[in-house]
Amino acid sequence: MLLQDKKLLITGVLTDSSIAFHVARLAQEQGAEVVLTSFGRTTRITQAIARRLPQPAPVVELDVSNDEHLATLADRVSEHVDRLDGVLHSIGFAPRGAFNFMEAEWEDVATAVHVSAYSLKALAKASLPLMGTGGSVVGLTLDAQYAWPVYDWMGVAKAAFESTNRYLARDLGAMGIRSNLVSAGPISTTAAKSIPQFDQFATWGEHAPLGWDVKDPVPAAKACAALLSDWFPATTGEIVHVDGGFHATGF
Repeated sequence: MLLQDKKLLITGVLTDSSIAFHVARLAQEQGAEVVLTSFGRTTRITQAIARRLPQPAPVVELDVSNDEHLATLADRVSEHVDRLDGVLHSIGFAPRGAFNFMEAEWEDVATAVHVSAYSLKALAKASLPLMGTGGSVVGLTLDAQYAWPVYDWMGVAKAAFESTNRYLARDLGAMGIRSNLVSAGPISTTAAKSIPQFDQFATWGEHAPLGWDVKDPVPAAKACAALLSDWFPATTGEIVHVDGGFHATGF
């Protein structure tokens, strides 16, 4: 199987509509052992959703903006698995004020960049004690080449996120660890609901050569699972588009 005997840390499982949930499901179906993360009030929700996976998965607490959580992550994950072969970063947050580009205050912008971009490096570094040659870091983005309607400072954070991926690829390569992103088309996840006027993306499928279903997270999840596997041994610093081909055709 694609992920036989792999040990994976997967962030971002909140509901069964989450891309991360389907990555975890596919990973287990393909032979992997999975550990999930959550924090605060969402932990109980993640624990409940974890029971919908093919096999129940342990949940460790992780707030990527909390230095103590990051410093102790490897020790806490090692209570469940003896190593990590891959990590999925499926984390993004921006305060509501960050969705007004011209009016946003720095405090809101800083939060968006910290949680949605810097955290990729922070998560990778926190996972390193358990990772070895052949490891894979995979993150999720929305194509940051464009100034999307309504996305505003989250779009800027995603541009920083994509740049962070390239620098991670540079610095982790000497350790034999890859870092890649999946640029997914818009998916109606819990995170998407926090974006004002997200329904403006509803016509995405009309412009994508292969069409696009905003309610189907599985294509993006499959790409993540593939990048977490050994089937891309010489690919790093890459962004794989899973958007129905929208990025190739423009508006």
